[in-house]
Amino acid sequence: MSKLRIGIIGCGGIANQKHFPALSQFKDTCEMVAFCDVVLERAQKAAQEFGSKDAKVYEDYNELLKDESIDIVHVLTPNVMHSPITVAAFEAGKHVMCEKPMAHNTEAAEKMMDAWKKSGKKFTIAYQNRFREEVQALHQSCEKEELGDIYFAKAHAVRRRAVPTWGVFPDKSQQGGGPLIDIGTHALDITLWMMNNYKPVSVSGSVFHKLGHLPEATEGNLFGTWDPETFEVEDSAFGYIKMENGATIFLESSWGFNVLNAKEAATTLCGTKGGAEIISGMGFKDKELVYNNTHNGMLVEQRKSPVGNIAYFEGGANSPEALEAKQWLEAVREDKEPLVKPEEAFIVTKILDAIYQSAETGKEIVFDK
Repeated sequence: MSKLRIGIIGCGGIANQKHFPALSQFKDTCEMVAFCDVVLERAQKAAQEFGSKDAKVYEDYNELLKDESIDIVHVLTPNVMHSPITVAAFEAGKHVMCEKPMAHNTEAAEKMMDAWKKSGKKFTIAYQNRFREEVQALHQSCEKEELGDIYFAKAHAVRRRAVPTWGVFPDKSQQGGGPLIDIGTHALDITLWMMNNYKPVSVSGSVFHKLGHLPEATEGNLFGTWDPETFEVEDSAFGYIKMENGATIFLESSWGFNVLNAKEAATTLCGTKGGAEIISGMGFKDKELVYNNTHNGMLVEQRKSPVGNIAYFEGGANSPEALEAKQWLEAVREDKEPLVKPEEAFIVTKILDAIYQSAETGKEIVFDK
């Protein structure tokens, strides 16, 4: 079977740090044959380092999409461009992997969903945290109903000081929002996936612009000081989400927050048979999965054993981003459903958008049934 031919649109940080290295591990099944970026030099550099021998470069994504030999397009641009590029890619007959979040608002996401349904092609959103070992293990527990009825959850996406200082992250016109849409999206995706509950009925939200404009708040930032003068997005946001079956989720997100236990891409689940927490983020050295329940009349906790890791033989082919790329390529090649379904990612965007709307209006957002 011939290799899948991939076109890359957006050759910035997420492309270089995640997608290029991940796809490069599967050269027997795919090849990156086209690269597009508004900065042509970035596309040229990517083509030279990761592309096929005859890889082409473009400044205009519409020109890349005209290449009928391209099977798959990866959309790795700022958030506001996800929708128009993805829609155009489906209209050009391509399969699409789009970086998270699906879109910067619900209206844009709806256009992507409509175009996908008309296309008959594969579509997924890049939520690589689902492929982490402890996330997969907890999901298996949820599928087996080991926690019982999960009626309350917390989605954690809080950093103490890790405001991104590169790219367009603080630019609202390019990203649509700040930490809520950037890292809150991962935590909410994990939590909804565990609960297998995609029926929100209402959302209340609060958004804060407290630290982003404070020069003194930039001290100690993991990525160096940011520019308070050009910081346009929120620095923290919180949501309270009610589901159709009565379950409730609290979502917390921040790039910079004065808190000790800063958890990111993490979740807390409370069920009728027991609870579980994924503990990860800059406040913790290691990623942990902790179950809590009762046993022989006692409250007990279960943790992953530290035994099992071998120095110098971790990561690589089993990294979340590599596993994500592998299953995506298999989904296209074998006509299977990708792990991250578009319908699920759409609900994540719908909830995030509602949190922003609630914060702006001061009212609870109630969805139509």
